[in-house]
Parts: sequence; C-alpha cells; structure tokens
Amino acid sequence: MKICIIGAGAIGGYLAVKLALAGEHVTVIDHGPKVDVIRKNGLKLMMHDGREHAARNVKATGNMKEVGAQDIVILAVKAHQVESATKEIQALFGPDTVVVTTQNGIPWWYFYKHGGEFEGRRVEMVDPNGATANHLDVNRVIGCVVYPAAEVVQPGVIRHIEGDRFPVGELDGTETARVKKVSEAFIKAGFKSPILPNVRSEIWLKLWGNLTFNPISALTHATLVDICQFPLTRNLAAMMMTESQTIANKLGIEFRVPLEKRIAGAEKVGKHKTSMLQDVEAGRGIEIDALIGSVVELGKLTQTPTPHIDTVYAVVSLLAKTLTDEGARLKAEKLPAG
Repeated sequence: MKICIIGAGAIGGYLAVKLALAGEHVTVIDHGPKVDVIRKNGLKLMMHDGREHAARNVKATGNMKEVGAQDIVILAVKAHQVESATKEIQALFGPDTVVVTTQNGIPWWYFYKHGGEFEGRRVEMVDPNGATANHLDVNRVIGCVVYPAAEVVQPGVIRHIEGDRFPVGELDGTETARVKKVSEAFIKAGFKSPILPNVRSEIWLKLWGNLTFNPISALTHATLVDICQFPLTRNLAAMMMTESQTIANKLGIEFRVPLEKRIAGAEKVGKHKTSMLQDVEAGRGIEIDALIGSVVELGKLTQTPTPHIDTVYAVVSLLAKTLTDEGARLKAEKLPAG
C-alpha cells in the first residue's frame, strides 16, 4: 500500500521505519534539513532492546503536491501543528484515502459522529477557527491512540523507549473494511493494533496521563517515576485525573483502568522524560491546548469544576509564552562538583 506519514518526528519516524520494512511504500512529509537527511540516509530506528533497523527505501519530501494519492495518510504531527500540516493535505487524497490521526489529547473531531447534545460541535481549543475541519473531511478520519514512547536522537534517527500499541477505531464505532485495512497494516509491521468499538474511551485513558504528567514534568523537570514517587505531585496528578474523569463520565465515557493503576503504570515507565518536557528542553512549541485546555473547555461545557487542571493550565501556558517570547529553552543541568 501507499502510506504517507506527515511528520518524521519520534512517532512518525518509528511508524515509517516499521511500515517500510514490512513492505509498504512509505513517504514522509517534513521540512528543512530533515528531508535531505532522510533522502540521503533513510531512517534509522534504535529499539529499546538494542536492535537497530534501517529503512533506506523511505521517500521524503516537503511538498505534498508531488506525492500523489495515497491509500493511508498518517497525521503524525503534534496537535498544535495539525492546522498548518493539513492545509494542502487534499493533494494526497484519492477516492478512498483514509487519514489516521495520532495526536495526543482531545481531537478536533471529538464530537463528530458522537451523538447526543454536542453532536458536530467543534472543540475550539484545538481548532479555534475551524480551519482543520475545512481542510480535512471528517468522513476520511480514523482515530488512533499512540502508546509507544520514542525520541528523536538526531534528524533521521529515532530511539524507541517502550511500547508498541496503536489501537484504531472509526469515529462511529463501526468495524469497516477500511479500519481493518489500517489495523492489518500496523499488525503486519509488528505493532499491536486492535480495532476499538469506542475510540474515545481509549483517548481519555491515554489523556488521563498526558493531561497530568506532561505539564507537571514540564514545570518540575522531573521524570515519570519522580512525579509518581513524590507525594505532593502524585496527589496533584490524582486530583487532576479525578476532575477529568468526572467530565468524561458526563460525556458517557467509562474508564476500564482504575485511577491508581493508571498512575502505577506511569511509575513503571521509570526515568522517562515526557514529550512536553523534551519540547521545553529543546525550545520547541508544546502541546498545551489539546492536552489541557481542551479539558478545561469540556469542563465548562459539562459544568464541571476543574480547579487543579485550571491552575496547572495557567502556569504551563505562561511557561510556554515566556519561552516563546524569549526564544529560549529550559533545561536543568548539574552543577559542577564542589
């Protein structure tokens, strides 16, 4: 199949290597020197167990218009990059092209094919002017929840940290031929990719951790295990998770994992820096509105108080603004001995 991955970062690169090695015709869309590096050297994947994979047959370009129609388009950019990444996405579409969204947090399409009183409502925090909805027909979308952790070592080189699950689902919960096609492609590439009857429930389960651990780590420069083992931040995470669970329950979502088990799962990951902390250290834009602001928005929509989430949202938003205004990055460094 022809598969195009928009964004050759940690997750996009991980997917690209594995899918290419499984025999798919893979093209990645990115910009800058990264494209030249991939064209010259391909993509390299360093697995958590020490194995290394190289995919030299991956095509790379910064121009969607030269790629042609694809069977599957995987949108692998951060949530705050989706609007710009989808401006010319229609150049990749044939009659049956599907778009797999992999963003963390509440997606722009959350209430499309949702049913109930909020059917068709746009989540303004992630699509404030409706541009993404205009660029990308929701009828092409298949939801995907990303569980693996990975990082970019250097352009074209990805380090896998842990995880291999990419569950997928249609927005209306049906099991269609096209969602089976996506699931089968992922499984062929070595991933676990069950088809979900309710992709939104899985989105909330993943968001439960992203909503809490990501901003706390960005503010404290602590890893997952440090946050979970420090009583004050563990309690803060639990309070934020409780508030978000109340919102989700009002929207018809039930969590299949208890709150304490979810925290324990994050603790087991160990000395891992969240993606938000990695972005703060690198001076990149950070995913705030999809992970936190959207939950604040849904809290107001469902008339649910969210004092702990509101507070963390305020301070991490100011951190992001300060770093952007100063053109800066922020990283803790060890002091010289003595």
